[in-house]
Amino acid sequence: MRLKNGLFAVVLIVTISGCSNTDVVMKKQMETDARLEQLVQGNTAVNARLSEMTRELNDLQAMVKSNSSDLDELKPEISKIRNTIDSIPRQKASETVSNPVPHIEVVNKEPSPGGKDAKAQNAYMKAFGLFSANNYTAAVQAFNSFIKSYPDSEYAGNAMYWIGECHYSQRNYSQAVRDFNRVISLYPKGSKIPDAMLKIGYSYISMNDPARAKAELQTLIDKYPNSPAAVKARERLNRY
Repeated sequence: MRLKNGLFAVVLIVTISGCSNTDVVMKKQMETDARLEQLVQGNTAVNARLSEMTRELNDLQAMVKSNSSDLDELKPEISKIRNTIDSIPRQKASETVSNPVPHIEVVNKEPSPGGKDAKAQNAYMKAFGLFSANNYTAAVQAFNSFIKSYPDSEYAGNAMYWIGECHYSQRNYSQAVRDFNRVISLYPKGSKIPDAMLKIGYSYISMNDPARAKAELQTLIDKYPNSPAAVKARERLNRY
């Protein structure tokens, strides 16, 4: 009875899979053959059971063959689905060309390609790549070098902000406060000012200076009430 239950389990697995797997069948048949050699030494009743197992194996092979036939019928549909999936990236690529996405970290409008602006953009992205890889020391050097080489670039305000983020990530909060304050004083029209003010508040929290933290976060809310940074500032103030 135990052998029969094991065989039925094999039949059930192959039937559910819905695909031809002759390797599995051969493996099960080899295992059964090994059992046969042991059981042949038994009595007549056991030999009769072996004959029944052989018939069941034949039925199993017939099922696998039938499943293989069903799979052949499905191949055209599978091919259509695959072609549809393969066409999706090309469609999205054409959509991207017609609707270009602006760079996330650019302070003002995107620079036109080529010339000095292209070099500045490449230098900025290399520095940002170092920051993204958590190589903060090298990132600070790269951003400082960028600001020195391209002081009037539209990326300069962002570069200063990320210098502050590097120090903040290293828990050098006092230096981070100085860097974020430079973003505010040196790049007053930059889009990173609300974020810089938020991180100044966070830095004061980490420095156990709640009075300055509250003042900075409230100033951010007053000056830039509709900014995402102001939303975070309100959430943080509500915890006090």
